[in-house]
Order: sequence, then C-alpha cells, then structure tokens
Amino acid sequence: MPFPAEIARQFTEEKIAFVKRTNLKAEVLEPGFVRLRVPLAGNENHIGTLYAGALFTLAEIPGGALFITSFDASRFYPIVKEMNLRFRRPATGDIWVEARLSAEEIERLQTEAATNGKAEYLLELKLTDSSGEVVAESRGLYQLRAH
Repeated sequence: MPFPAEIARQFTEEKIAFVKRTNLKAEVLEPGFVRLRVPLAGNENHIGTLYAGALFTLAEIPGGALFITSFDASRFYPIVKEMNLRFRRPATGDIWVEARLSAEEIERLQTEAATNGKAEYLLELKLTDSSGEVVAESRGLYQLRAH
C-alpha cells in the first residue's frame, strides 16, 4: 500500500539528508499527483539566484514522491536511471514542480514490475516560479523494481 500522507511528507522532506538541507516542501502529496517547492532562501548561488543543485533536486524528487504516494512499497522500490535538466532562465525566487501519473499508468507499472521484476516510467516536468514562468525543464527516467 502507498504511504499515508503524513509519512509520505516526512519521507519526501526529511528522509534524505541532502533534500532536508534544501528545505524542500511537499505541498501536495496524493496518489498520482505531487506538487513540491524549493525556497530560494538558503539555496542561493554566488550570484543570488537558485543554485543549480537545488533545481536538480527539485526535478528529481517527484519520481520518489509519486512512488510513495502511489505504489505498494512492500512490493516495489524506485530508482533513477537517467536525469536531464535544461535551464531556461535564472530562478530568482521559490520554485515549484508538479508531477502526475494516471491510475492506469500506476496499475500498468505495478503489473509490469510484478511480472518482469521492473518497469520504467518517464517524467517530463516544468519547474516554475511564482508567476508560472518556466525556469527549467527536466526529463527523468525512473524504474520501478520488485523487491
């Protein structure tokens, strides 16, 4: 079964020490949908914009956040196979990302992983500022693996 909301929030925000240091916040964690935010404060680079590593973290974590809200952790676990990030413009404030997997896709992935031991899923995401401007685009290839 997927994790309850509060446990999912704790895993997303606190389980990985590096992520915790960014002060990433899980604003919405639902089966098939997550919205995450990373603040500018504490994550600035040498020119005062959001550090590239903080953007990369925000782009990568949705694959795991979707896993803990949508998949049976007693049967499966996720890994990242590939991650690409394209910077579009400087991030001068807090940045958000949203990620979705349909109920049908979740079921397909679990069935495939149960049958073959693994199943891949692709997340192509847009990282946006408070006005909705895209500051970066990511492409993450994840794999759901059976225990």
